[in-house]
Amino acid sequence: MAEAFKRITAEEFANLDFSKYTLLDLREPDEVLVHGIEGAINLPFSQIGTKLSDVPKDKPVIVYCRVGDWSEEVAEILADRGYEAINLEDGYKAYRAYLESQAAPAEKAEAPKPEPVAAPAAEAPKAAPEAAPAEAVFIDAKGLKCPGPIVKVADALKDLPDGTTVSIEATEDAFYSDIAVWAERTGNTLVSNDYDPSGPLVKTVITKGGTAAAAEKTDGPALYEPREHEKTMVVFSGDLDKTIAAFIMANGAAALGRPVTIFFTFWGLNVLRRPEKVSVKKNLIETAFGLMMPRGTKKLGLSRMNMGGAGALMIRWIMKQNGISSLEELIDDAIKHGVRLVACQMSMDIMGIKQEELIDGIELGGVATMLGSAEKSDMTYFI
Repeated sequence: MAEAFKRITAEEFANLDFSKYTLLDLREPDEVLVHGIEGAINLPFSQIGTKLSDVPKDKPVIVYCRVGDWSEEVAEILADRGYEAINLEDGYKAYRAYLESQAAPAEKAEAPKPEPVAAPAAEAPKAAPEAAPAEAVFIDAKGLKCPGPIVKVADALKDLPDGTTVSIEATEDAFYSDIAVWAERTGNTLVSNDYDPSGPLVKTVITKGGTAAAAEKTDGPALYEPREHEKTMVVFSGDLDKTIAAFIMANGAAALGRPVTIFFTFWGLNVLRRPEKVSVKKNLIETAFGLMMPRGTKKLGLSRMNMGGAGALMIRWIMKQNGISSLEELIDDAIKHGVRLVACQMSMDIMGIKQEELIDGIELGGVATMLGSAEKSDMTYFI
């Protein structure tokens, strides 16, 4: 039986006019940040189920991942949906290897010839001024609190070309450590990182890309590849302090380019409730549960020293005075940066919470959804 989609080699792919195709990159954002193709749509494999229908049909779609395994599956799905789908065999890794193999012989061939060598030498000084604007990029992260600074850096670098150098200034002490880890894990080069505690002021210079260790993560069996570096959190608690911690970690992981899933179950579902009363049909027990439980984030209490709600008000006031994002702002940032928020359907049924009572952007799921995310994760928290 003939395959519904076509295949293309790295060599054939390299010689195409990309403007005539839709390029669909299934790799994770941190990989694309280091080595991407301009104009390609980045749709991580973890989001295929919800966003594949957003891929346009007006051009043939070339699908690729890192080594060509996931892209073959997606190409078949696209073909079944009526797309003209093409799979890049052996993925971006093969494409990059082909480009390097073509560049190396060309350099060697031209080296003995005096004129070709002289021309690049003469043109080299002209290239430096063109790169200068990229090196002038400045990111002002002063006044932001964790995870604000690294989120701002990640957003700023996302659309900049590889090789761009940026300077960053932040006033949070933790940024000195955070930015070093962030640069290492996202494949960017930490040029300098200076910390003046008297300010405090952290001055950092980063070059986008350039970390060789991050370019190729593994060459081992696919079974043991660090596939997506997902982070999964199960939020069982409805306590304000625990929820704040969960969303700080979620936003930090999203800034690292990691897919994040937060699975809310039992008392954690109160975090997702709308603050206003929603008119839905409920039986007596469901109505009683709804009256006894906090409705929305602003009604959550502390796990310790709640003092009838006074403790929660004090924590919020202290956070505001110190420029720390509120829980509501952290949730908005998480949704904006693609953090997946999943409400446990079973727990909703038990506690009488209806989907209409949840804030926008919430998925419904069950234990398989949670376990599927956890199995792909290299870190899972139960909060």
